[in-house]
Amino acid sequence: MSRSKAVELFTDGACRGNPGPGGWGALLRFNGRERELYGFEPETTNNRMELTAAIRGLEALKRPCSVDLTTDSEYLRKGVTEWMANWKKRGWKTASKKPVANRDLWEELDALLARHEVRFHWTRGHSGHPENERADALANRAIDEARQ
Repeated sequence: MSRSKAVELFTDGACRGNPGPGGWGALLRFNGRERELYGFEPETTNNRMELTAAIRGLEALKRPCSVDLTTDSEYLRKGVTEWMANWKKRGWKTASKKPVANRDLWEELDALLARHEVRFHWTRGHSGHPENERADALANRAIDEARQ
């Protein structure tokens, strides 16, 4: 893919209680421009919000892109890079033959990953990574705005 379509995507999810009210945030950067996205779910889990942030960020791309996605979620990163291929081979079952949690979101994400060339990067949460902190602030803003 051409580097002119190179996109940076920074994602985070937040939940007040787990489960509880949750938010997701995504920061897209392309050709020096930035776009912030965020949303709210009244009853959810942190893992669902982490997945939703990545899904909504990738959905916002109008054409296939080369994407560097940075997350503080090992669940998201490892799910894609280590676990998903085997889940799919086993009919969306874990190694212990249990249904994969959040299958609906994993399938949605899988379809988007087929469209884009995505490289996953992990950063420690709340460690001062500027874009991760912004994505976290967006996720929390979604919760705060919805609860007002």
